[in-house]
Amino acid sequence: MLKQETMENCEKNVESLKFILQVLGGKWKIPILTKLYDGKKRFKELEREVTGISPKMLIKELKDLEALSILSRTTFNTVPITVEYCLTEEGLTLKPVLDQMMQWSENFKRLTGKQGRQ
Repeated sequence: MLKQETMENCEKNVESLKFILQVLGGKWKIPILTKLYDGKKRFKELEREVTGISPKMLIKELKDLEALSILSRTTFNTVPITVEYCLTEEGLTLKPVLDQMMQWSENFKRLTGKQGRQ
């Protein structure tokens, strides 16, 4: 019976980790979130600050994060239209997770001498 419970817990943990990777996975989500922890940003600000991202990819990633309720989008009726993004309360709960990931990364690199892909 104990072995069955262990297997079920393991499967549950794997599913949780898959979900985290779905939310944070890819090249751009973490850099976008990091920029939004500084506060509200307009689309052009994000485009400038997230180095190397195309406008099309930025739009896609922002829509994905909005669909997950991690960020909110506000449109202002100006000429031209101004669009502003900010983290939701749910999005702000990711900050400690990202901080822990950063700490693990720094420790791992220090211990192993590995720097990841350049």
